[in-house]
Amino acid sequence: MAGGGDSTRAILFALGANFAIAVAKGVAAFFTGSSAMLAETVHSLADCGNQGLLILGLKQSKRPPSPDYPLGYGKAIYFWSFLVAVMLFTVGGMFSLYEGIHKLQHPEPLKQWWWAAGVLAFGIVAEAVSMRACLQEVAKARGDRSLWQWFRESRQAELVVIFGEDLAALLGLVLALAAVMMTVVTGNPIWDAIGTVSIGALLIIVAVFVAIEVKAMLIGQSVDPLRQQQIREFLDGRPEIAKIISVITLQLGNEVMVSVQAQMREEGNVSSLVEQINTVERAMKQAFPEVRWSFFEPDMKSGD
Repeated sequence: MAGGGDSTRAILFALGANFAIAVAKGVAAFFTGSSAMLAETVHSLADCGNQGLLILGLKQSKRPPSPDYPLGYGKAIYFWSFLVAVMLFTVGGMFSLYEGIHKLQHPEPLKQWWWAAGVLAFGIVAEAVSMRACLQEVAKARGDRSLWQWFRESRQAELVVIFGEDLAALLGLVLALAAVMMTVVTGNPIWDAIGTVSIGALLIIVAVFVAIEVKAMLIGQSVDPLRQQQIREFLDGRPEIAKIISVITLQLGNEVMVSVQAQMREEGNVSSLVEQINTVERAMKQAFPEVRWSFFEPDMKSGD
């Protein structure tokens, strides 16, 4: 059966990569006195804050149910994931786009470009390590599906966000290094501006796609189609069930609610019917540990 990737591991790798990059940018800003590099240091620290929000969301989502929240706090992670997508759009995308347009209007020659190239090269290595860890966790969750199909069908909001962040950061660093080298080779600072605008556009596109996916989870999605099929096949194979009428699932963070309507094979004796239902529910929760709530409605053949 399909498993879920370890989101916490992916988040911690991303946090470590962003912090290391922030330190590298800070060192470069100190020695060069570059205000642009200082701004980039703040940018990377803001990315660290994004990972902190995801960790906070995961912690809140594990709070036990309460009278006000009878189905628990699992969907809290969706809120924080959506907030990170907004931050990626504004602090990342829009800021880079603004900087790029400003540089297009007022081109400035690069100063001590080797510092920028060195920091970017280090950043690419750090983000590649983070991306590798993220892809390892994604591979556990996606099974035989393509990355795009997993991205569209996954219900792990925090892992979707980290994947989008890591992808955008890695491609953005590659674009930035290419822009710096083109500026150095040609002596034309316009390449640096074009690179900055491209990075801004990339971050905005990724943020929009991530926000769309997380928004769907916030509204209330079923479990991903692969897991839905596995649950239905499991119920179809149970000897206590004669016919499945309907199966409704709801993803609540890392937990799941399942509602089943089915015709049971034994309907004459009420106590026997109840025992069959309890047996099926226990077996389902054992086979699918993420199922925390289950509601089973027997459909009587007689029409009662």
